[in-house]
Amino acid sequence: MLDYRFIKENLRDVKENVKNRRVDADPELVAELYDERNGLIHDIEDLRKRRNENASGMKRKLSSDEREKLIEEGKKLKTRISGLEKELERVKDKLYIEALKIPNMSHPDAPLGRGEEDNREIKHWGSVPGFDFTPKDHVEIGKALDIVDFDTATKVSGQKFYYLKNEGVYLELALVRYAFDILRDEEFVLMITPDIAKDDIASGVGFNPRGSESNIYHIENTQTCLVGTAEITLGGYYANSFMDPESLPVKMAGLSHCFRKEAGAAGQFSRGLYRVHQFTKVEMFVYSHPEESGRMHEYLLGIEEKIFRGLNLPYRIVDTCTGELGGPAYRKYDVEAWMPGRGEKGGWGEVTSASNCTDYQARRLGIKLKEKGKKIFVHMLNGTAIAVSRAIVAILENYQQKDGSVRIPSALTEYTGFTEIQPKN
Repeated sequence: MLDYRFIKENLRDVKENVKNRRVDADPELVAELYDERNGLIHDIEDLRKRRNENASGMKRKLSSDEREKLIEEGKKLKTRISGLEKELERVKDKLYIEALKIPNMSHPDAPLGRGEEDNREIKHWGSVPGFDFTPKDHVEIGKALDIVDFDTATKVSGQKFYYLKNEGVYLELALVRYAFDILRDEEFVLMITPDIAKDDIASGVGFNPRGSESNIYHIENTQTCLVGTAEITLGGYYANSFMDPESLPVKMAGLSHCFRKEAGAAGQFSRGLYRVHQFTKVEMFVYSHPEESGRMHEYLLGIEEKIFRGLNLPYRIVDTCTGELGGPAYRKYDVEAWMPGRGEKGGWGEVTSASNCTDYQARRLGIKLKEKGKKIFVHMLNGTAIAVSRAIVAILENYQQKDGSVRIPSALTEYTGFTEIQPKN
């Protein structure tokens, strides 16, 4: 979350940012509650000082009337303090809830806009493949290769689930190992993370674990949820602790399943593997010194590019507009791969993102540094290394052949043990 004082002292800018981010939040109310909280704290401290003075007066030699007067005064002070303390807790709780609704500030270069059509392309790499046949989409390809089964998964688990089969299993494992080997060489700490997190950790990272607007699954009768990304568990790793400035940046990479409701996600480009309720992902996460987070953001993007260049998949990078930024993100880049099966002419589909969340998550989670006698919040960044299901979409559609087979990117063949997948029917 944003610092309360920052909100009050920069109210006009915060209000404009809320407008640009298209969220329902009330910075003016937060500023009012902040002032009310501070006023109550001042009044309570003043009454406590008077209570202490009253208690000190009881130690002197007093007449019975004087002692009785001080006792009565002490009772009144105790009652008033108790009442104000309860009011303070109420105001603090409301202040926290309202401040949670306010998104991070936006990078001054982030494009203004409402939806993905307002994202700004900043880079393009690779050549869109040309086919001497009509390319198929990954759903049709996957069925013909017998590597993915949507129909049985729908019967067993429901819509937007799938079975990977045969060579599809090796393809997923190969993508995970390929990404991990690159991240190992970049000196990331490699992890397999829990698929369940406490609600307060999910909320601290910026995911609402409950309610109709939540995109993740809450586990009934618990204070936990299924993670929508390893960003949640990696972001909670150092919760409520101080980090050594000399240890930064701390670079972590986590493998997890990701569970998402994807409520309302429909349309022809959401079919198949592109938007599902469960998938496997390797997530990068960085704890950074505040002065270095901008550079680390570009570094994460560079790794994402390295991964997709290694797969020889054409992609573009877009600077995400303000209306599409998630609440914690200060700036976000999306990498979009070319997907020939999108419509008649093909199209771009998001495969990774990289976000600099500055100190927004750290302030919620209580992750700080001690530097030059001051306590400051670390900056936290995240980036997708491989979202396996979407990477498979891009591979199947870009590497499809006229005879129905699909070639395997050369970077993956040492992990798969085969160079192509032949159709089974």
